[in-house]
Amino acid sequence: MIEFIKKEKVLCIAAISAFISMIFVPPSMETLSFIDVRVLALLFCLMAVIAGLKQCNVFIVFAQCLLSGRKQLRVFFLILVLLPFFSSMFITNDVALITFVPFAILVLDMIDRKQYLIPIITLQTIAANLGSMATPFGNPQNLFLYTKYGLTIGDFFSIMGKFTFLALVLLIVCCMLMKNETLEVSFPEKVHMIKPKDVILFVVLFILSLLSVLHILPYQAVFLIVVVTMLLVSPVVLKDVDYALLLTFVCFFIFSGNIGKIDWMQEFLGSCMKDYAIPTAIASSQVISNVPSAVLLSSFTNQASGLLIGTNLGGLGTLIASLASLISFKFYANEPHADTGKYLKVFTGYNLIFLLILIIFIFI
Repeated sequence: MIEFIKKEKVLCIAAISAFISMIFVPPSMETLSFIDVRVLALLFCLMAVIAGLKQCNVFIVFAQCLLSGRKQLRVFFLILVLLPFFSSMFITNDVALITFVPFAILVLDMIDRKQYLIPIITLQTIAANLGSMATPFGNPQNLFLYTKYGLTIGDFFSIMGKFTFLALVLLIVCCMLMKNETLEVSFPEKVHMIKPKDVILFVVLFILSLLSVLHILPYQAVFLIVVVTMLLVSPVVLKDVDYALLLTFVCFFIFSGNIGKIDWMQEFLGSCMKDYAIPTAIASSQVISNVPSAVLLSSFTNQASGLLIGTNLGGLGTLIASLASLISFKFYANEPHADTGKYLKVFTGYNLIFLLILIIFIFI
């Protein structure tokens, strides 16, 4: 039980929060209506398909092709950082970090440049969190808000596009400011893609999932197709789905729905979101992270743009502002001679600088 709590802190907090909220608002049939089944089904489909592609070594093969050969150190660092930035737009920020942070640790060790481990992992984490804000399926809160407010893909890009572009510029500048030298990179063991037929099938399922996100296909049909296909082709992939995240969403759906029924809380949060939607979302994300903040605060505002911007930028800042950031921290902490104190200082410093610049950009 202790190990489970350590591993799934957010799920435990969400479950406790949901339970406490039921003390003030007793459970009823209405409680079930708070759960957004469409979001849960689409999250499941995307996670299952990405797990399948990862199992076939698709992302690692792609990364090795980009990094192999003679390169400038700055360009090398830029590739390591931009891999999670662009991939997170399609495979989500947490999957991008699970895939590319261990890869970066391996490569930096291989070329004897482990002194850059902390800044590179920090920039990879920022890149994944900011790159994922570019698409409705880049992270869980985007998928939820995109569905909740019935946005079009054009609406979404018009809101988040400029912030994504600025984030890309800032990441490039950071990498170009690092020390430069020429490197020859070769991998002792070249990874090959396995089960190419399965890769094609997973890509088709991914496209179907995206079409469902965009409201072109019914989510019920896509969910059924994904589940049946996985059971027939690669049932082991279903073990890699983050069911804890799905349960966390269920708990926060119940919690936010119950909170919305409490008069004084409704009045307080409604007032904050009416006049200060973006600052409230950013501040809330620093304490309870941006995914639950999106679920909770969406009950108190119709300002989709403010909540989208606030929860996405709110992923910067503290280590828990985005749950994906904990993934990178765990990978680094498991390294021999890891200096977690230094990591937290560098991580927080970089995050606050990025957050400050992006907040200034809002006012400009």
